[in-house]
Amino acid sequence: MELLSSIRRNSIGLGIFAVFTAGLIALTQLYTKKTIENNIIAAQVAAFNEILPAQLYDNDLTQDSALLEPDDLLGSKEPVKIHIARKQGDVSGIIFETIAPSGYNGNLYLLVAIDKNGTVTGSRVISHKETPGLGDKVDLKKSNWILSFANTSLSNPLEKDWGVKKDGGQFDQFTGATITPRAVVRAVKNTLIYFEQNKASLLAQ
Repeated sequence: MELLSSIRRNSIGLGIFAVFTAGLIALTQLYTKKTIENNIIAAQVAAFNEILPAQLYDNDLTQDSALLEPDDLLGSKEPVKIHIARKQGDVSGIIFETIAPSGYNGNLYLLVAIDKNGTVTGSRVISHKETPGLGDKVDLKKSNWILSFANTSLSNPLEKDWGVKKDGGQFDQFTGATITPRAVVRAVKNTLIYFEQNKASLLAQ
């Protein structure tokens, strides 16, 4: 009898502990989920501010967004998200979440900001799996290479110069790594082409 009573007491104690622990985990997840979401938004805002001049927009870029149909020019078979910059209600630019699908170690995910005139105001590689010390120089934390796209357009440079220097273009490649910068150059150029082909509908968002 004493053994059964002991087992019963222990079972009740373990049950109470399990309920308490589950509740604590649920509360922790609820709290951290909001914190993580806030951190993601803050990181987005910081990235947007780096690639799109603040004077070009007065809206909340994290809230003003839309999905585009999949398009090879944007490197995706899935809908592509854009963030719409507005100044006094008029579209002043678009930030594309585009993809460079031909990196050395897989896809590279980019933000490419283009103003209403078709000029790149800035770009960033936000996710990649490139080799440390080689292809990872597309990351601003590793080098300033990605800054070379600011103020470019389909006419500046000329189409023949939209490539890495090894291919006769104007953009630098990295020592021992040409595939990755080539993929990023192509992705930025293709995003500009997409913008130009769909300019009317994009600016009418």
